[in-house]
Amino acid sequence: MGDATVTAATTIDPAEAAHFGRLAADWWNPRGSSAMLHRLNPPRLAYLRARVDTHWNGDPQDFTPLAGRSALDMGCGAGLLAEPLARLGAKVTGVDAAAENIGAAAAHASAGGLAIDYLAGGIETVAGRQFDLVVSFEVIEHVTDPAAFVAGLAAVVAPGGLLLLSTPNRTALSRLAMITIGEGTGQIPRGTHDWDKFLTPDELVALIDDTGLEVIDTHGLALSPGHGFVLSDDRTLDYFVTARRG
Repeated sequence: MGDATVTAATTIDPAEAAHFGRLAADWWNPRGSSAMLHRLNPPRLAYLRARVDTHWNGDPQDFTPLAGRSALDMGCGAGLLAEPLARLGAKVTGVDAAAENIGAAAAHASAGGLAIDYLAGGIETVAGRQFDLVVSFEVIEHVTDPAAFVAGLAAVVAPGGLLLLSTPNRTALSRLAMITIGEGTGQIPRGTHDWDKFLTPDELVALIDDTGLEVIDTHGLALSPGHGFVLSDDRTLDYFVTARRG
């Protein structure tokens, strides 16, 4: 196994890009079509902050633990994660396959006084660059070639840097919660997920291992009736993986 190189071909699925592009105008509405992402954000940010502090020996009380570091949000949508990364001090680049999302993201960041470099395209858009932190949450289940996508992500992780991914597990629970109930009741826009494209933790870890990065943590994201989405040891519904480059 060696360091990954980015393949020339894009991993963008045009149908997936079009689907999420149609949601762009409503992305920042916490009660709109992206409401589920808004509910996911607090535990996602809690997990990210914990991994950042552990890796770089940060102070949990520091408001800008990523000051002086670069971050890539791959599959950034309209910026729900990119903006908090910028507020944590990072120099952020956000990339998304849907140009409509990039337009909405740039407008929202500008209105909030945040300088974020937004680019339309796939992982090949940043080939040759390097970032201290590479994050791609709830994205890999929408690409055409997960192995090539992970290889592309790994290739832009700087020496000593971190890669964080999250994705639904391919289980009966994820099918029930995200598709049967989530999409069936309109809590998630219909057509968002293809259960057959979900990856198990073992499958995703194997893809990362093939790039030469070292997986250092996996953690679950569960749905609690009383508290919504919470970090958990249970990876049945959704999970995170963190890897580092030595």
